[in-house]
This record gives sequence, structure tokens and C-alpha cells, in this order.
Amino acid sequence: MTKRLALLTVLACLLAACGNKGPLVRPPPAEPQDAPAPSAPAAEPATGDGAPA
Repeated sequence: MTKRLALLTVLACLLAACGNKGPLVRPPPAEPQDAPAPSAPAAEPATGDGAPA
């Protein structure tokens, strides 16, 4: 009787540990983070007085 109770206890613990349903899958790989592209240089140099060239 003691062996049967121990076996049932072990089986109940094993079954209770199954929380995830479905197949085991790996998470998708993380995408590499790209560095921001450098800004393009201005088409016309600034004159400094605020007036267009």
C-alpha cells in the first residue's frame, strides 16, 4: 500500500509539472540593431547671416 501511494504521488507530481501545452519551440532570434545612418550633408553651405545664398 505504501509503495502504491508513493508511486501515485510521484506520478501526480510529474503530471502537475506539465504547464506548457504544444510543442517545445525556440524563441525567434533577435534582430541585430542597426546604427542610425549618418545625416546627409547640407546641399548648400550656410552663409551665417540667415539669408539664402
